[in-house]
Formats: sequence, C-alpha cells, structure tokens
Amino acid sequence: MTYPVLNALQTSAALPFAKVVEAVALAATQLDSGAITAPERLVVPVAGHSVLLCMPATAADISVAKIITVHAGNAALGLPAIQGEVIVMDTASGKRLMQLDGPTVTARRTAAVSMLGIHALLGRQPQRVLLIGTGVQAQTHVAALMAMFGVTHIDVQGTSVHKAQAFCDRQGSLFKAARFTPAEKIESSVPPPWDVVIALTTSRAPVIPDNLPAETLAIGVGTFTPDMAEFGAGLLHSRTIVVDSIAGARHEAGDLLRADIDWSKVRALSSCLPARLAGDSVPVFKTVGQAAWDLASARVALQHAGF
Repeated sequence: MTYPVLNALQTSAALPFAKVVEAVALAATQLDSGAITAPERLVVPVAGHSVLLCMPATAADISVAKIITVHAGNAALGLPAIQGEVIVMDTASGKRLMQLDGPTVTARRTAAVSMLGIHALLGRQPQRVLLIGTGVQAQTHVAALMAMFGVTHIDVQGTSVHKAQAFCDRQGSLFKAARFTPAEKIESSVPPPWDVVIALTTSRAPVIPDNLPAETLAIGVGTFTPDMAEFGAGLLHSRTIVVDSIAGARHEAGDLLRADIDWSKVRALSSCLPARLAGDSVPVFKTVGQAAWDLASARVALQHAGF
C-alpha cells in the first residue's frame, strides 16, 4: 500500500510554525508524563567522520522514526550534507501513514522549540534579536521569528561580516517588514539591547557573551555533542538553566558539561509551560533536540493532510 511522500517544500508547507509550536508544547508534557516514549538518539559512525542518526518516538496515536545521515564531504559530490526522512506510522497497526523530509522537519521543529522557549521564558514580545550563525537553522529561525512574533530588527553575526551581510540581504528581500543588520563580533562591555540572542552554530568555543543584560534571553541551538559549546561557563552559572530535554542535555550539551553545572538545578522546558512564574529572572535556554518534537511535527503534517 502506498502512502504520501512529501518533499522538502511540501513538508515545509505542512508544518506552519504556530501549529508546530502548539504541538511541541503538548508533546513536552506528554513526554514528561510517559504518554510519549522517545529514547535518546542512536548515533552510528559511518565512513570516517560521517554519522547515521536514528530517532524513534511512539505515542498512543502515532509513532515516528527519523533517519538522518550527515556526510560533510558531500558538497564535492553535488549532494546535501544532511539527508533523511521521517516515517510516520499508526501506532495500533504499524500502517505507514506518511513520509516527511527529515532535514525540513528538523529545521522547523527546532525553530518551533526556540519560539516556544521565547514565549514561555522571555515574558514579553521580542522586538530586537541577535542571530549567531548564517546557515539553514538561522534561515528557519528568521521565518519562525517573523511568523510568530513579527520581530522588527534582527542583527546577524557570521564567521565574517561578508557572510552576515549576504545573509541579511537575502532575508531582507524575503521579509521586508524587518530590518536586518550584520553585527561585528561582540567585543563591547555593553552589548546592544537585544531581547533574545540565539546561537545556531557548531562552534567548539563559546559564542554567546557572558555579559548579556539580565533581561535578555539567550538560546543555544546549534551544538549537540560534548565537544561543542555556544554558552560560556560564566553565563551558565549566573542564570537558571532550562533545557528542552534533560536526558538529552546530559549527554549532548557540551556547553553544560564543560561548565560543570549543577544538574539538580536544571529545569525542563515543560516545567515552565505555559510560562515561567512572574518575578523569575530570565533564564538561559539550551536545546539539543528530541524525537518527541518530530512526533509533534508529524501530528501537524497529518492534520494538514486531512488524516
């Protein structure tokens, strides 16, 4: 029996950010209660420095299995570095219901988790945001920020001012309601008044400054291995730390592991929903990804398709 196979554009259209944010919030509470089962992802080395990632999740209604390969040398072959799919199944029967484009699901649900974090942890509407990074995740986060909050000013820091300017030019042509400005590397003792700083890199050295104002929400998205870090120890030890998945962060959040934080004080995002307590200071938010968020996205795609 055949089932719908959505390409990248079709997958994107099936995952409007507002719906995915809502679905992720529900999935976060269901993951905590045990209504969703999602073990830590399996990482298998392939062909030297390449990897195969397997991420399953199951709930009473549907189950998903995401398979992703990351081959850094694929540019020379004219192929994308990241390839994969999400298979969606009926839990009761195992019947295949749909196949989604894996990288697109990852990008959009990751941005949706960041948006949920902003909604729950910032306590106000963001107006000015700094993005550190100019890759696919940064592009998707721009789309999410505009869809969810209509942010008016986005500063962008890349590995070079040239890359940041090129990114700003591309995004400015797509989202004319916002102003995009390339940002120099942050050296000042007094950073600009950003409402949110989002790091979307694979850096092995901290890129988020320790001296952010207390009212600025910092989100680390890009790093996902013990040898990577976007947060410095100073900022982590000065704020409450919220993560999307405590189990995943214990193994994959290199920033937190290197800073030797007190895990007993780390909070899951689900504990902050629908919003943090009034009067609480603005925390930092670290995400590493979770198959439950893929399952949440699959629910949205199935609803979009009329299942």
